[in-house]
Amino acid sequence: MRCIKNKIEHNGSGAVTLCPDEPEDMWHAYNLIRPGDILRASAIRRVTTVQDTGSTSSARVHLNLIIRVKNLDFDPQSSQLHVSGQIMNETQHTKIGQFHTLDLELNRNFTLEKEVGSDGEGVGWDSIAIESLKDAVDEGGKRRAEAVAVVMQEGLAHICFIGQFQTILKQKIEMSVPRKRQGGGDHDKGMNKFFKVTLETLLRQMEFNTSLTSGANNEAVRPVLLASPGFVASGFQKYIQSEASTTTPGLKRLLPSLVVVHSASGYTNSLSEVLQSPAVKTILADTKYARETKLMDDFLEQLRKETNKATYGPREVEHAVEQGAVGRGGGVLIVSNRLFRSQDIAERKRWVSLVDRVRDVEGGDVRILSSDHESGKRLEGLGGIAALLTFPLIEPDFDSDAE
Repeated sequence: MRCIKNKIEHNGSGAVTLCPDEPEDMWHAYNLIRPGDILRASAIRRVTTVQDTGSTSSARVHLNLIIRVKNLDFDPQSSQLHVSGQIMNETQHTKIGQFHTLDLELNRNFTLEKEVGSDGEGVGWDSIAIESLKDAVDEGGKRRAEAVAVVMQEGLAHICFIGQFQTILKQKIEMSVPRKRQGGGDHDKGMNKFFKVTLETLLRQMEFNTSLTSGANNEAVRPVLLASPGFVASGFQKYIQSEASTTTPGLKRLLPSLVVVHSASGYTNSLSEVLQSPAVKTILADTKYARETKLMDDFLEQLRKETNKATYGPREVEHAVEQGAVGRGGGVLIVSNRLFRSQDIAERKRWVSLVDRVRDVEGGDVRILSSDHESGKRLEGLGGIAALLTFPLIEPDFDSDAE
């Protein structure tokens, strides 16, 4: 995501103009935009005109609209973001107060404005929004998937991209493969066809150029995890090796990146098992995903050992922070980014205030995990918030009623 213009004031109000470059940028936009914000973007609206004769005609017109955001609809698989709300600017074809849905698109600017109201109706660009903005426009390098996984079984393959902030199913391949019979070759032919289609789809999704004269030959290839029950994944690896030595020499660049891992099935729910394998953990050791996974592993280990140096749940964590147990010397507040998507302003302020206190007052570490990653989903099962403590703490007995 490119930041075109940044006009955030010291009081937290202001606007930024952004240009999404990659599909993952739509995920960042989804986390930045909140109900109540003001969004400016280009739109296409169908306009119906009534002629003097009574006949009607319709046409699609391009408009620049400003809306007060009401709802967001994000499809992670297609990386499409639809933002609906009431129109705030009058044009030849629209009136103030009408509802419209803006479809944010790649390589097309949009401007996001957040307000701080005296009546407390707006939270503005608080510390979490600023951090999300920094993540979105991180220019350290072109954002790419940290790894690609092909989770497969006979006749079925799921190609997934493991990014810094989310895991996306890019393509599902499903084909009928004849059963293996003694003396018959139909099964082998079916598997070869399945491998051929899977490889073509994988290369297309990776935008992998197999040309030996391509200038991209020197680019590092991200790890490609091939996972399956039985020997399907190793068979797919051998098929790629065969293609690289015969018909497609450019595939040789891909071979060092292939890693075969066992999985219980060819479905995406086996991906968490794949990512927990020691071989994969070693390969992804320096990635954001691996750091978050290790953090949750350490937290769950503390729970298992019953050291009283780990706690989870909203009131339990807030109590630990009040006692000064999430501070310097190893204290870590672990929060799911889902909590900051709450449409309840008071609820969002509750968690932003807690994050600011741990980070700025107590001197502890704060990790915000993506709910679209396996580590974030594990955190969701604990209420979306947890903490590693600097010293053992006995929790008081809380009622089981609402927070």
